[in-house]
Amino acid sequence: MTTNITIWEVAFALGLIPSLLWLWFWLREEKGKKEPSGLLAICFILGMICVIFVLPIEKFIQSNVSNYQYQIIGWASAEELIKYIAVILVLYKTCYLNKPIDWPIFLITAALGFAALENTLFLIKPLSLNQATVGLLTGNLRFLGSTLLHAVSSGFVGIMAGLSFYLSGFTKKFYILIGFILAIALHSVFNFFIMENNGSNFLQVFALLWVATIINLLLFEKLRRMSIN
Repeated sequence: MTTNITIWEVAFALGLIPSLLWLWFWLREEKGKKEPSGLLAICFILGMICVIFVLPIEKFIQSNVSNYQYQIIGWASAEELIKYIAVILVLYKTCYLNKPIDWPIFLITAALGFAALENTLFLIKPLSLNQATVGLLTGNLRFLGSTLLHAVSSGFVGIMAGLSFYLSGFTKKFYILIGFILAIALHSVFNFFIMENNGSNFLQVFALLWVATIINLLLFEKLRRMSIN
């Protein structure tokens, strides 16, 4: 019993720490007036809870969709949509979404919570088999890859929602739709190449991810300036 608890604690720490470090990075980019820490904590925890809802959906997709590529797209779509819904349920029509920059901040926070629990579950097996080295290596790769992937993917949804902050009607919905398309496309491409080639071409995939991250940061800066004006 003690061993199982220790494994869970180690896995949770390895899953949580990268997410907290990335969260610190993105919150630092916001500058100016910060969002309430309690509300950010709620979004982070909600992101973790989202994993519980996504897992049965992904199993359903795996059982009912025969095409492997469509499975990956379905999994990515489910994850991005559930993270978005979680933030909307808590914050929609509240005073906390009163600036364009608020959208990516809260969505990225929820996404990093999602990544924290997902990474924890991913690390349980190698640690339970006493493969500590494999667990640490996997943890480092997921710090560079999966954790950042969730932040950047949800970041695209949040950024497009932020860019449409002063718009309305169909145009606003179109911007958010584009955000989802970008998020699902990036998420699907990353997962496809990592799974298909067992990570053998991870340098190319990570290069794509970092390009997407740079684009996120540039758009994030635009939203920050929009929020000041």
